[in-house]
Amino acid sequence: MNRRTIKKNLRGLAFAVMLLAFGTTIACGQGTAVRSQQAADKNRNTTTAKHGKSNTATVKSIVQYELPAKLTDRPEQIVRRKAYTVSYNSTTKCPNWVAWHLTKEHTYGKVQRSNEKFIEDPTTGGPDNYDYINSRYDRGHMCPAGDNKWDATAMTETFYFSNICPQNHNLNKYEWNDLEMRCREWARRYGSVDIVCGPIYLDNNAPQHIGASKVRVPDAFFKVVLCRKNGGKAIGFYYKNDGKKVSMADAVRTVDQIEKLTGIDFFHQLDDTTESRVEAKANISDW
Repeated sequence: MNRRTIKKNLRGLAFAVMLLAFGTTIACGQGTAVRSQQAADKNRNTTTAKHGKSNTATVKSIVQYELPAKLTDRPEQIVRRKAYTVSYNSTTKCPNWVAWHLTKEHTYGKVQRSNEKFIEDPTTGGPDNYDYINSRYDRGHMCPAGDNKWDATAMTETFYFSNICPQNHNLNKYEWNDLEMRCREWARRYGSVDIVCGPIYLDNNAPQHIGASKVRVPDAFFKVVLCRKNGGKAIGFYYKNDGKKVSMADAVRTVDQIEKLTGIDFFHQLDDTTESRVEAKANISDW
């Protein structure tokens, strides 16, 4: 074999090696891109799944089913906290409603309420502890501390007065507390539930206020709960703010009934057919 033939063969071999290396680089790059996209999709889907959305949705398209429709007939300041959203009313000095998505995971935790103090909301301002002194009313949580043992910040924010209403002691200690525990049971059973609660003011009752801030005392309280699993179902509850003993079954109302009492449109993000169906029926035995 002459020198020219050897050089030619060597050039051909070098070119083949170069092509092989180039192809390997492309393949590796494509593999990295696929793995990165798969990781991104996994993160997106994990975040989305926690809120009940399909795997094809993006984080930006997450629907917060727990949030009621915008209010136009009363003051409303929307404030989003780590664990809940509040619609604050600067006239009543109470929330119009408080809403949150309670997951099974959030019903557990080690954060305790023992070191927490009720404080004025740094965003909305309004009531403080002095308004409740000698008022004969408890500082009743709307989004409960018991739902927020999973995070220290979430726990602290439940003690803002924008999440608090003047509540009869017996109602706060017994029926309201029992309902909070039942909601945690449902979140564990179904994986998650959407919850909205707040005060009710009846037109035929003379307004009652406490403290220098003139915090209006609710005549009653409502809570509505939505489960979106297996086709969906919803249930409402109505408790008078008088401390009289009432069974949970007797407190049951349909979401439609609660909407008429409050003037608030709940779970409006559901499709119309599902919303109409779940809001027209309430049977605690279904839960």
